[in-house]
Amino acid sequence: MSKHILNLTKLFFSLLLTLFLTTIVKANSDDDDIKNGKITGHVKTSDGKPAAFVNIGIVGTSKGTITNDNGAFTINSVKPGTYTIKASYTGTKSEEKTATVSEGQTVNIEFVLSETSTALNEVVISSTKTINRKNLSIGKMSVAPIDLPQSVSVIGRDVLDQQQSLRLSDVIKNVNGVYLYSARGNTQETFAARGYNFSSTNMFKNGFRVNSGVMPEISSLERVEILKGSAAMLYGNVAPGGILNLVTKKPQFEQGGRVSMTYGSYDLYKPAFDVYGPISSKLAYRLNGTYEKANSYRDNVKSERFYINPSLLYKISDKTNIIVEGDYLNYDFTPDFGTGQVNNIIANVPRNRYLGALWSTGNTKQTTATATINHQINNLWKLSGGLSYQHFDRQYQTTERIQPDNVGDWKRNLNRTKTLEDYFTGQFNVNGEFNTGAVKHNILAGVDADWYRNTNYTYVATVGGASSYLDQNGALQSGIYDTINIFDLDKYTQRTDKPNMNPFYNVLTPTNRFGAYFNDLISLSEKVKVLAGIRWSYQYISPTTVTNYYSTALTAQAKGKEDKAFSPRVGIVYKPLANTALFASYSNSFVVNTGTDVNNNPLDPSLIDQFEAGVKNDFLNGNLSVNVTAYRIINNNLAQKAPFGPDGVTPNTNSNIKTLAGKTKSDGIELDIAGHPVKGLDLLAGYSYTNARYVNPAIPGRNIAGEPLLNVPKHTANASAFYNFYDGSLKGFKVGASVYYLGNRIAGFNNVYPATGQPLPASRLVSVPKFTTVDASVGYTYKKLSIIGKVSNIGNVLNWNVHENYSVNPIPPRQFLTTLSYKL
Repeated sequence: MSKHILNLTKLFFSLLLTLFLTTIVKANSDDDDIKNGKITGHVKTSDGKPAAFVNIGIVGTSKGTITNDNGAFTINSVKPGTYTIKASYTGTKSEEKTATVSEGQTVNIEFVLSETSTALNEVVISSTKTINRKNLSIGKMSVAPIDLPQSVSVIGRDVLDQQQSLRLSDVIKNVNGVYLYSARGNTQETFAARGYNFSSTNMFKNGFRVNSGVMPEISSLERVEILKGSAAMLYGNVAPGGILNLVTKKPQFEQGGRVSMTYGSYDLYKPAFDVYGPISSKLAYRLNGTYEKANSYRDNVKSERFYINPSLLYKISDKTNIIVEGDYLNYDFTPDFGTGQVNNIIANVPRNRYLGALWSTGNTKQTTATATINHQINNLWKLSGGLSYQHFDRQYQTTERIQPDNVGDWKRNLNRTKTLEDYFTGQFNVNGEFNTGAVKHNILAGVDADWYRNTNYTYVATVGGASSYLDQNGALQSGIYDTINIFDLDKYTQRTDKPNMNPFYNVLTPTNRFGAYFNDLISLSEKVKVLAGIRWSYQYISPTTVTNYYSTALTAQAKGKEDKAFSPRVGIVYKPLANTALFASYSNSFVVNTGTDVNNNPLDPSLIDQFEAGVKNDFLNGNLSVNVTAYRIINNNLAQKAPFGPDGVTPNTNSNIKTLAGKTKSDGIELDIAGHPVKGLDLLAGYSYTNARYVNPAIPGRNIAGEPLLNVPKHTANASAFYNFYDGSLKGFKVGASVYYLGNRIAGFNNVYPATGQPLPASRLVSVPKFTTVDASVGYTYKKLSIIGKVSNIGNVLNWNVHENYSVNPIPPRQFLTTLSYKL
């Protein structure tokens, strides 16, 4: 285990011990606090349901709290006396009660709000306000975001409906600093934040890791949560930029639902339904699904999707419930690697031109099943856990990697790919609150484990007289299918026959992960909170198993790879005012590396330090949130190609032999604005600046210092405003507009320092320009019927999403979309 990790661990435990001793000393020295009392209670709606995230305050003082998921609350260290206790939620009628507190006694108060649970839910959902107060499952603790020393964004169902989001990339446009990293081959959308790619390790559904190699269905989501910065303490092996959690709709004990029909440009049809209600007094259900069929602004490109999402909620008792849910997606698509580039310049070809084989086909099937259980031991302690299973099956066949020569001639290579995954995940958490004297502790302790099996297939075909074969590095080299010119499709005659490609071999890679973590949010006072936690992670990649379908044999991996790491986190929150929080934090994460060192030993993980500071504010009685965050992320031991062999003299030509000697740094600042500043107006806006670059020393084979990390825009900005007319002649109408800006970024391949005495090689970078798109919407609601329409990319702006230098996919042109829905 590296000295760096040991030093961080010692530092963490020293800090934790100091904090603990501080609480004991304070508990024994503060006689006044021993004489104080406590106020506890519950808040329910008029139909008896718990009301979460309701503000509870003592009138005339700064003391207060918010209710948890079960409607429970606790106010500690209340001096003896008689007080007025107020329960309030913006948009609802406040309730007040009188409480008399005696020395060392606990007073219990029960509030009943005049709204039903449905009405309260509508108040919560109908506004984009209180990003600092929203219920958040991604953090695994019952803590409001304003009390976390970390940046959090939550995009609710209201935003998805107002903007008629079809893909996750539509949703992410509302989160500054998070952006679409690439859309390789039209097979998936990959996201990144603060300079680092999410990949599958950073994508979650209902708190369980899922494969990111699919376009997820948006219609089933209740909200999208983004925890920016490091989440390694909670989730282990995740990239440092942030994690994304998709939260699906849950069953309810009230009958309801919605049916809708969406129609849009290029023959898009999408009917959808969502129904829910009670089966008995203890069992509730929900069922939603959709079918989507569409052509595209790209010639020959089309898609068809079928999705279903059933779920059940069983109340074992008043304190225990279990939710069982599953979903299934079948997605047929046309692989599309875009327009290509020539000499590292994006090719000037029509946006609609399709360059792949006309018979290209692709399909993705994804099935997930999840069971979660929650048990409330009492007002302060609860247990939660769950099991999840995922099956992922993606395959496509096409001509891939558009890399033409200087005049646009492209020798089209065939490719067929198939990936199978089976993924079992489990987790168990304990959340609780207790006091040591006047100091309050909110702890999280838990374990999680993953059992992961990945099978990748390689196919072979005989094309144009040349058979595919394996080169000396085990890479499949296929024959040429045909030649086309990307600028003039009439220059050559395209082939139209679909070759038969058979499996050559497949490689099964088993991976096992385990983690144990402990986290404590320590409230030293009403104004000062300290968050301290640590996680131990273990990952073992087993030896691979190879199945050969032909006599040519590929050997299996001889031995497995084991990685271990501690991931500490510490932060402080200072609240000078009840609605203002200043915070600072440090966290450490790790990235598992492939390849070996010069002595053929597996590489250790790369350790990444993150520093974050900011301020969170709620203005206008909680109707407007304005947050500012600054951060620095440093990877001090980035895996780089080793410059020399074991003798330290012979130049190394094997890219799999590496050394942990590289370095990257990402500095940035983010502004988040969300709220409901006036009645009827929903507002979302943000801006981010990211400077992510290499800071390597000038050693041959390493990335050049100062070059940016790929596909990272320095500037992003977003703004969305929707206004609902509640009275007058325009009652029932809504209007809205969204603006999205993505700055200049660099794709392609980063350059490296040449051998000593050699000139710099030709640049491999592809420049991608900035762009701004504007969308506008108008809608009308009459009783249970509503209709909304949108025109996107009003200016018909042309830009591209670029993966490396061969998948250059243009963004959609101006389009329209309209949805007619009926509330059941």
